[in-house]
Amino acid sequence: MNQPAAAIGHPKGLGVLFATEMWERFNFYGMRALLSLFLAKALLMGESEASIIYGGFLGLCYLTPMLGGFISDRYLGNRNCILLGGTTMGIGQLMLFFSGTVFDSNLPLAKNIMWLALLAIILGNGFFKPNISSMVGSLYPKEQKNKLDSAFTIFYLGINVGATLG
Repeated sequence: MNQPAAAIGHPKGLGVLFATEMWERFNFYGMRALLSLFLAKALLMGESEASIIYGGFLGLCYLTPMLGGFISDRYLGNRNCILLGGTTMGIGQLMLFFSGTVFDSNLPLAKNIMWLALLAIILGNGFFKPNISSMVGSLYPKEQKNKLDSAFTIFYLGINVGATLG
């Protein structure tokens, strides 16, 4: 994955960011496709309650990147926020998986784990999303800024491939 980007004059890091964002979007959209069904059928929530939780989850996922971008700019930096966000989202996904494995035997525990999992995914998304995009731009020195358009095209291709597969 790194060779094609390097072969057409882009830094090797672009391939890493492409793959990272592709798999993050695959994960996010794949989970989104099943979340309402999981809430309604496995955790025995009504359809209206599941829809409210789903809508709130998505709303917060799109709101928290503003906070994550601020924290990155002021305190932690892009790289640290990407690592923190990716790790937190991964832990959240594992917790969501775990809540799906215990719902048969302990429904209240499964619901509590689900809430913690969604919180972790929301917070991780807030740190991850604004920073990985800005890191694409930071790969290029001033004399190579003319390659940014094609770099972001490659990066957004990763987003769309991941969303399509997810």
